[in-house]
Amino acid sequence: MTLLTVWRDDAPQTPEVRTEDAAEVAAVLKGIGVRFEQWPLQELPERPTQDDVLAAYRERIDGVTTAEGYVLVDVVQMHPSDDPSWAETVRTSREKFLDEHTHDDDEDRFFATGSGVFYLHVDGRVHAVLCEAGDLLSVPGGTTHWFDMGTAPDYVSVRFFHDDDGWVGSFTGSDVSRRFPTYDELAAGR
Repeated sequence: MTLLTVWRDDAPQTPEVRTEDAAEVAAVLKGIGVRFEQWPLQELPERPTQDDVLAAYRERIDGVTTAEGYVLVDVVQMHPSDDPSWAETVRTSREKFLDEHTHDDDEDRFFATGSGVFYLHVDGRVHAVLCEAGDLLSVPGGTTHWFDMGTAPDYVSVRFFHDDDGWVGSFTGSDVSRRFPTYDELAAGR
């Protein structure tokens, strides 16, 4: 179940909003220009290929690409592994997105399995959206944000792009992301 927590950006200890109600999540996010939808889950193999995921959600994906003008759609996934390099892969991948940044392009992400937290820093508030399987979040270009997949990521997500370059982050240099609860803390506190 999706979880939305909103704090003032100078008060990370005191949530102003905390809800798992999808309609309320969508309404609050709409107020800051962010689209949130929930799609019915489709059956997928345990370790789906990109083609498996795109075929399972083809109608919904086509609807988003047509409506938003996306030209590239891909699938990214991370799953726990016994490989000795797994811990370093997770650390490197996670660190890449933990600092506050913006993109010129929209960031649309659909979670087919698993979860992750998008933190949106808008109008003096931080909106943490713990997205889970079935959730689509559309973060408009220029929105200051960061993403946390947690210390043990296990997810499959669909990404949408307006060009082949993907998302290029412009980092703000702020340490605001270090002051708010992490994915692991939010997931554990449910």
